[in-house]
Amino acid sequence: MSINTEATPYCEDVIKKFTLAAVFWGVVGFLAGDFIAWQLAFPVLNLDLEWTSFGRLRPVHTSAVIFAFGGNVLFSTSLYIVQRTSRASLFGGNGLGNFIFFNFQALIVVAALTYVLGFSQGQEYAEPEWWIDLWLTVIWVAYLIAFAGTIMKRKEPHIYVANWFFFAMILTIAMLHLGNNIAVPVSFMKSYNVFGGVQNAMTQWWYGHNAVGFFLTAGFLGIMYYFVPKRAERPVYSYRLSIVHFWALIFLYIWAGPHHLHYTALPDWAQTLGMTFSVMLWMPSWGGMINGLMTLSGAWDKLRTDPVMRFLVSSVAFYGMSTFEGPMMSIKAVNSLSHYTDWGIGHVHSGALGWVAFVSFGALYFLVPKLWGRKELYSLKLVGVHFWIATIGIVLYITAMWISGIMQGLMWRAYDNLGFLQYSFIETVEAMRPYYIIRAIGGLLFVAGSLVMVYNIIKTIKGDVADEAYASAASGAR
Repeated sequence: MSINTEATPYCEDVIKKFTLAAVFWGVVGFLAGDFIAWQLAFPVLNLDLEWTSFGRLRPVHTSAVIFAFGGNVLFSTSLYIVQRTSRASLFGGNGLGNFIFFNFQALIVVAALTYVLGFSQGQEYAEPEWWIDLWLTVIWVAYLIAFAGTIMKRKEPHIYVANWFFFAMILTIAMLHLGNNIAVPVSFMKSYNVFGGVQNAMTQWWYGHNAVGFFLTAGFLGIMYYFVPKRAERPVYSYRLSIVHFWALIFLYIWAGPHHLHYTALPDWAQTLGMTFSVMLWMPSWGGMINGLMTLSGAWDKLRTDPVMRFLVSSVAFYGMSTFEGPMMSIKAVNSLSHYTDWGIGHVHSGALGWVAFVSFGALYFLVPKLWGRKELYSLKLVGVHFWIATIGIVLYITAMWISGIMQGLMWRAYDNLGFLQYSFIETVEAMRPYYIIRAIGGLLFVAGSLVMVYNIIKTIKGDVADEAYASAASGAR
């Protein structure tokens, strides 16, 4: 889509802040994740301190990478995209934008502190305390007002498909947040869940899987549908397919949560419902992957010359792989082997690192020169270095977890000739340790790649250029 945006003043100050916050929280979240990975391989790293134990740092890592890193990326990219595709400045201006930004960063810090200090509702997917839930609700409503208000004041009659995905993400996450975090306050730092038992489990996984489906999928598909065509300088392969992709995805995803509860107290019909819709999800997911990849038709040479494009296209490939593996793992026969094992961890991180992080890196590398008025990044060669370091790290991570997880499942279900379990639980733990070390090494490489990105972005903002000829050639090719 070609839009003349020269005469429209955009609010970019707050987008710069979200961009820098995304980079910062990304490094923090990656470091926390790799540290707890080493803790699993070497338990002595728990340090006999309750504040640095795996149990307390694990939710810090999860919230940091999903909500702090991913959230800031979504704020940055969505508010950038909605202004340009609407040819309208941000509704509420930098004032409303700054309200969202500073409150969101403060909430991240407070939430992390409550995790480390041991104040938690005890749910897998919930904010630490009831008043933090309310605080986040206010921030999210402000975000909805800024985003929807910009669309309503648009000068471009057409609403570009990326905004469809962002809007679905905003509305659905609001519904999920309010539903999953219903609680009865007892004191400032304590509350009781309204749901209990299997109802609570169902509510959590209705939230948990749809947080993946709408926060980590729909939102980042909005990023894909803008930045892949922009960087490739090609229109979306099929706009009609993007609309079919959108409606099929949002209808099917909301039903898939029960596949996390196979072989539990959840009624069998609900498990089967979740499995059925999960398998059906494979089709629209791959429709989106094909649309993203085929957008490069006639521009495949950019994969050789533009490492930013490499990040974006590789992320789409990882999206396709993860959205095939997920439906496959939801099938009960497969799930009987994979459930509760490290295979699930490998699957989650192939999507989280390969899809979410890679498309985020590509978007950040695209945004920084644009926002700070630079011709190109400080060094495209360093982007290539980041890409290969991170890719090797991901491959080590997910293959180690695949092997570890399948081995776990097979050892847990192995019986001897007398019908007794062949392996004790500690034997399975000992067998996994080499793969935990490989996983931690892969994570360390991913962290190293992110530090290369930090250096490159700092130098870009300062206006330095590592290789003038290379940067000019790449910019000219675009």
